[in-house]
Amino acid sequence: MISPKQLARLLHINYVLAKHGLDEIVLATHLFRPFHFILYLAPWNWIKRKRKPRGQRIREALIELGPIFIKFGQILSTRRDLLPNDIADELAHLQDRVPPFPSQQAIAIIEKAYKKPISELFDHFDETPLASASVAQVHSATLPDGSDVVVKVLRPGIENIIRKDVNLLGYIAKLAEHYWKDGKRLHPCEVVEEFKRTIFDELDLMREAANASQLYRNFSDSDLLYVPEIYWPYCKPNVIIMERIYGTPVSNISALKDNGIDLKRLSEQGVEIFFTQVFQHNFFHADMHPGNIFVSPQGQYIAIDFGIVGSLSDEDQQYLAGNFLAFFQRDYKRVAELHVESGWVPKGTRIEAFEAAIRTVCEPIFERPLKDISFGQLLLRLFQTARRFDMEVQPQLVLLQKTLLNIEGLGRQLYPDLDLWQTAKPFLEKWMYQRNSVSSIFKDVTKNLPELRDLLPKIPMLVHQSLENSAKLSEQLEDADQQIRELRNEIKRSNKRTISSILGTGLIISAALIFGLDGYSPRMIAGVPLLSWVLGGLGVAVLFLYTWDEEK
Repeated sequence: MISPKQLARLLHINYVLAKHGLDEIVLATHLFRPFHFILYLAPWNWIKRKRKPRGQRIREALIELGPIFIKFGQILSTRRDLLPNDIADELAHLQDRVPPFPSQQAIAIIEKAYKKPISELFDHFDETPLASASVAQVHSATLPDGSDVVVKVLRPGIENIIRKDVNLLGYIAKLAEHYWKDGKRLHPCEVVEEFKRTIFDELDLMREAANASQLYRNFSDSDLLYVPEIYWPYCKPNVIIMERIYGTPVSNISALKDNGIDLKRLSEQGVEIFFTQVFQHNFFHADMHPGNIFVSPQGQYIAIDFGIVGSLSDEDQQYLAGNFLAFFQRDYKRVAELHVESGWVPKGTRIEAFEAAIRTVCEPIFERPLKDISFGQLLLRLFQTARRFDMEVQPQLVLLQKTLLNIEGLGRQLYPDLDLWQTAKPFLEKWMYQRNSVSSIFKDVTKNLPELRDLLPKIPMLVHQSLENSAKLSEQLEDADQQIRELRNEIKRSNKRTISSILGTGLIISAALIFGLDGYSPRMIAGVPLLSWVLGGLGVAVLFLYTWDEEK
């Protein structure tokens, strides 16, 4: 049952939407749908009034509702192929232009974390935030050694705010799972739990610093992505300090063009970075929206904000790569088989039927030029089709899907003719080849050599134990076989006794029936028809043999 606090929050959400002129959204919800007539009765709707643009109203409502709703707006802002331009432009401001909290609060948090006044920590500290996002804000500063850095400070009280909204999401998810016909298949509770873990991880800035260090090492020998250095001695759970980077926001297309950046190559590199992280490193930046991406004067990507990262199991990697390649090759049967093998759809699913459904969705899309194909649209269509086959949502893939949609949206923003498929296909083919090559197998064996070395002295004992277990199992199988034979013989005897009993009883009953039919037989012995004597005698004989067999 919904708690009073959750109900109050739900009402507050609807109040904020109405306050920002989004009445139609409020009255379209299940809770307020019966009161939709209020939209027409409200006096302020009788005359035409001047309102802010709808995109601005939506953005301001999301900001007032708090961090979780801001995150939602950030994700939507990257999908310009799904949103009108005016809304997408406004939501893009949520990436790094969320209203900041007072600088004095930030300074107090920093001084408390380091137990020193701000003047002793930095040669210079800019009180005006460099950027402000949903869970933290960033200030520029200079360390005593002259290094230019940024100081990231967690918003005060943010954990309690997020916890309330996440709990409300959990309640709504339970209702959806119970009352919505697709609830059990889509696992809304698991999805909310996954989101809960992700966003609370983002509140631990030490974890973010560790993520940044890992990405820094992964790309240390690559020109694809630059990751700023972390100053570990200065890192705390609510404050971290990292190298300050200088670049052009990736969303500033005109500035990139003025700098002579090849936008086609840049968009393709974004796709390459994504697939490198997912399949080669198995550690990917899962919040790559435009506010977190910059471009150096040399055309190199620079990433910031490492609070959300993801990774996949070896099995998920293999199935995903196989699915992508099968899609590229229009091998719909293989796509269907991989979904069944991975357990994403039930094992009993008919491959032929699932293949036909996938073909129906994909063929009209693939008939268009590859550059016009939206992977986001394809995913949506596939999910709708998969409902018929009880495809379950995979919570571990939610972050990956979100990141892929971000990358596609970013790539198309840079270069509208981006051919995502042709850019990704060579990389995936190379990865699959390397994964199944002899050198890869040898590498895996070499990697496991220390474990094999520790296991080697134990092999004789393990072989001895295996032989003993095998002998015991053989004896058990013989005993079981003997018991089965005895049981089979007992069943045969039981069947024989049952048949004898039925036959003997039937003969006696038949004799009694004939005796009751007067005049049936011309031959009588002691007033009883001869046939009755014969059938009764046979019945008694059969029952006698049955009893004798029982005693035996």
